[in-house]
Amino acid sequence: MRSRITVIPQDPILFKGTLRYNLDPGNVIDPAYLEEVYKKTEMTIGLDKEIDEGGSNLSNGEKQLVCICRAIMRKCQVVILDEATSNIDIITEERIQALLDTFLQDSTVLTVAHRLNTIIKSDKVLVLSYGTVKEFDSPHNLMQDPNSEFTKLLQELKKKED
Repeated sequence: MRSRITVIPQDPILFKGTLRYNLDPGNVIDPAYLEEVYKKTEMTIGLDKEIDEGGSNLSNGEKQLVCICRAIMRKCQVVILDEATSNIDIITEERIQALLDTFLQDSTVLTVAHRLNTIIKSDKVLVLSYGTVKEFDSPHNLMQDPNSEFTKLLQELKKKED
């Protein structure tokens, strides 16, 4: 069961070794596939770069990118993203979302996020407030309801942007 699920936490875990080793610690991923996914992330870190224990020589966003890339390469049936893009800028996040859509289209992806743009293209959204389920539906359906908690959150976000 563990081999079919991967979790990408907000505070990612990295190992001492090269970036290549961090992406494929078991050395089981086809090198051509590893290169393909790596290039599409547009990471600026070379595959032979030495990573310090815990990734202390990388930014938080770079660490998250490495873990997201590792999850894509594992092709797990279930991927849980727990605020996995919270330290990544919006433009990079959009690129990562496109990668997830492309490479994990046969996976179930559960995303925990506060950023609405992270979940806006999801099939379903579960809105929680203080541990209580407020609503559950597609983003499209929720946005059609002016009294929806999701709609209210989107309106608040829009006001902040204006």
